[in-house]
Formats: sequence, structure tokens, C-alpha cells
Amino acid sequence: MPYPRLLTPEEKLADAKELLSLPRIVVICGSTRFMAEMAEADLRETEAGRIVVKPGCDMKSPHPLWSDPVEAQALKARLDTLHRAKIRLADEVLVVGDYIGDSTRAEIAYARSLGRPVRFTHPQVDPDA
Repeated sequence: MPYPRLLTPEEKLADAKELLSLPRIVVICGSTRFMAEMAEADLRETEAGRIVVKPGCDMKSPHPLWSDPVEAQALKARLDTLHRAKIRLADEVLVVGDYIGDSTRAEIAYARSLGRPVRFTHPQVDPDA
């Protein structure tokens, strides 16, 4: 008699989100130079009934948390790891802005490797288009 197949953590998460009747979760990606556009996208996605997660730190703006260059570099690495977790949590990705840098390009590739749909506010910047 065959044993039932064990669910992957991703499948368990998807099942839990369905059982909880959670709305779609959208993660916003893009350069932090587009923080104002991200806030607008957050507003529109929320109004459409989606849960939104997005970058919480704009390291391009001065702040005591990243004023020390060594600490800033370590924080950037932690934030990159945190953002990848947000991508794993999300059902889809929304890329904001008319510019795609290396970090955003890597996030898009990561999301697509997980099978997450990726939307763009500026579809012309899609690196795979």
C-alpha cells in the first residue's frame, strides 16, 4: 500500500491560506527610489482587496539605523533575506517603477523560479519581455 505523499512547506502554506480564506497577498518589489509609487500601489492593491507587503526601509534616505556603513551593509543583507521571505509568502509580485536594478532583477528571477506571477506598473521594463 503506497503512503500518502507528504506536502511541501509551500503546499502547506497554500492550503493554510485557502483554509483561512485569506485574500491574495501581493508583494511590491522595486527600487526604493520609487517609495512614493510603492505607497500608491499599496493603496490601489489594498482597495482591490489584496493584502500588501512591501519594503519597509528606504536606505537611500538618511536614518540612524543605517548611518554606519558597516552596519548598513549588514542591514541590507538582512533586508534582502526578509524580502525574499515576503516573496515566498506572497501569491504574486508587483514590480513598481520604470527602472529595474540588479536587486529587483534578482527578486523577479526568484519570484518566477517559485512560480509566482509577476506584474509590472511599467511592463516595458520586464527583463524577460
